[in-house]
Amino acid sequence: MNAPSPSIQELLARRISGYALEQPFYTSPTIYQLDLEHIFYQEWLYAAPACQLAKAGSYVTMRVGAYEVVIVRARDGEIRAFHNSCRHRGSMICKAREGQVAKLVCPYHQWTYELDGKLIWANDMGPDFDMSKHGLKPVHLRNLAGLIYVCLSATPPDFEPFADLALPYLEVHDLNNAKVAHTSTIVEKANWKLVWENNRECYHCSSNHPSLCRSFSLDPEVAGVSADGSVSATLQAHFDRCEASGAPAQFRLGGSGQFRLARMPLQQKAVSYTLDGKAAVHKNLGRVALPEAGSLLMFHYPTTWSHFLPDHSLTFRVTPISATETEVATTWLVNKDAVEGLDYDLKRLTEVWISTNDEDREIVETNQQGIFSPAYVPGPYSPVQESGVTQFVDWYANWLERSQTSMRLAAE
Repeated sequence: MNAPSPSIQELLARRISGYALEQPFYTSPTIYQLDLEHIFYQEWLYAAPACQLAKAGSYVTMRVGAYEVVIVRARDGEIRAFHNSCRHRGSMICKAREGQVAKLVCPYHQWTYELDGKLIWANDMGPDFDMSKHGLKPVHLRNLAGLIYVCLSATPPDFEPFADLALPYLEVHDLNNAKVAHTSTIVEKANWKLVWENNRECYHCSSNHPSLCRSFSLDPEVAGVSADGSVSATLQAHFDRCEASGAPAQFRLGGSGQFRLARMPLQQKAVSYTLDGKAAVHKNLGRVALPEAGSLLMFHYPTTWSHFLPDHSLTFRVTPISATETEVATTWLVNKDAVEGLDYDLKRLTEVWISTNDEDREIVETNQQGIFSPAYVPGPYSPVQESGVTQFVDWYANWLERSQTSMRLAAE
């Protein structure tokens, strides 16, 4: 007779910090549902760069677990988010990933909504029907220096600690004057936490990322997270040079480890993520005056890490699809006045991270397959190379533990 599966409380209680998680955390549909309900349905999630919604009627859609969301720029220039569900009989309104519309029109019965979500036409609903009570249901949205975040919770957590910390770092990149040069969306057949764990270290880089290693530093201090926020004298000297040039750079960790910002150096003589280390775009995006400023590395759990360079920027969005599938969407941003073929070559701009993303996909899928084995036992992380992984896993487990405690207290 098989022993009963351990509860989430038991799994969390016996977890050892500095070690990988037990198998159910990476395979269990039950824990995946807990991740959705207690993290993705409650937290602020990165959605898209604001410049992707270039004019009134531009929209993008995103799916988070059971939720469908549409994000649209209205005629007043404001970007708003709504549940992508008609107030008539619930049909999805916008089916494409992105598009351009004059109005939001349900394809089922043509109920029509203004771009601000107000219902403006519903045929044959009778004299007592009040259109003002049937507008689209809003989703909380924040535009942080050209980056759109949404929150599905009715009572979202405070966004200000992250916004206040990140704004000075982001403002010099002038993302509101960017345009999308390219987007790439891949599905990695692995749990979302494995995607993040792989991202939070470069222990694997030298043997798996030949293109990236021409520009990205292999110094574990660049990818890692020091528990006390301390940095080496060499890294501090880089921060000081960037700060003196007007580009905030100092290491900052906030939200109990939920977000980090630091302007990290690239490989010696490299100024961008290209095979030769030279700039990918001749017309810079933003006002970072120091060519060797490196990349502003920003993460915000659970959905995004980003790289902001003097010449262009990249955003990454992590969205779980199932217990063992994760979508990773990458967007390359360039100056809105940069001309493809003149100011940048698209292949040269994108080839490093297209290769790196595919290499990472193979890595985490292989990791997932190994974890499926009944022989899998969590192993220790390298304290030198994988401090960032330890930090992420601690953040995740602590968050889930607090959520479980809150549920128990609410039930008592």
